[in-house]
Amino acid sequence: MCATLLHKNITNSWIMKLTQRNKATAHHLGLLKARLAKLRRELITPKGGSGGGTGEGFDVAKTGDARIGFVGFPSVGKSTLLSNLAGVYSEVAAYEFTTLTTVPGVIRYKGAKIQLLDLPGIIEGAKDGKGRGRQVIAVARTCNLILIVLDVLKPLGHKKLIEHELEGFGIRLNKQPPNIGFKKKDKGGINFTATCAQSELDADTVKSILAEYKIHNADITLRSDSTADDLIDVVEGNRVYIPCIYVLNKIDQISIEELDIIYKVPHCVPISAHHRWNFDDLLEKMWDYLKLVRIYTKPKGQLPDYTSPVVLPDERTSVEDFCLKIHKNLIKEFKYALVWGSSVKHNPQKVGKDHVLEDEDVIQLVKK
Repeated sequence: MCATLLHKNITNSWIMKLTQRNKATAHHLGLLKARLAKLRRELITPKGGSGGGTGEGFDVAKTGDARIGFVGFPSVGKSTLLSNLAGVYSEVAAYEFTTLTTVPGVIRYKGAKIQLLDLPGIIEGAKDGKGRGRQVIAVARTCNLILIVLDVLKPLGHKKLIEHELEGFGIRLNKQPPNIGFKKKDKGGINFTATCAQSELDADTVKSILAEYKIHNADITLRSDSTADDLIDVVEGNRVYIPCIYVLNKIDQISIEELDIIYKVPHCVPISAHHRWNFDDLLEKMWDYLKLVRIYTKPKGQLPDYTSPVVLPDERTSVEDFCLKIHKNLIKEFKYALVWGSSVKHNPQKVGKDHVLEDEDVIQLVKK
């Protein structure tokens, strides 16, 4: 069964590569992409439905305020980087494939507790089920930030290969979800609307892609210039959008001129894990990409506690989110809160549970 799916997957990929890209073939390519996405989903879904485990050593309990996954080819220095960042000993050796299970470590940075995962080396073909690659990428999907560790001496072709593997597994790096409205319905056919000019998708292509998924009644609204891949991502509904930093390791082996060029690459931080060079830049960039918000608590009649903030993701920073992070029953006893900081006009200001907090605000809860 798996061999048949793999054969179909490879066949469709080759047909797509051989097809010339133009307006006339856009419809045909869109259909092939939809078939390919369906086959890949079947390949990477564990047998016996969603109940399949991730495999021994891969399922690590999520702890702390955020999770960062270190992904890369074997022997690029992931284990050394984790060892020097968190003091965790992950089996380090000068040959490939030394890390065979997920090794967790924890760092504290700016008051936040951040879990670091040294994921086993990815090999080409991981998204097609080769090696233990798909179990590794399954853990990568649960991360708040991915660090792709690359050897600065090896070509940046490694970067393309890893991105390709992650893309095939439904992970979208440094991207926003497509601005496409998609709603299934019981009857009425396909209702297609585009609020701006489209260079690739038209009504017929959209209908053929949806037909591949056996969807014949739906409302589709394209709010930006979208591609067939964007539409497939929305229909599949299992894509994860994760920020990513490219860590170029072993800069002690290149010239200053080469280092200047590397610094211009977007989302990139050059380091030497062995010599602990440029770790400050890396930690600061990790913090920026995680987009965490620190809230300090102030018990009544006491000074604020600046040592252990309550850390929230920046998309969930209301007073209600703050209460739920501490304890789910706290919101039931909530009367109002006093807030000091950049989110209020007066210090302190009396606010309700819907008030949105900002980084380094101080809060005092008043119960009923």
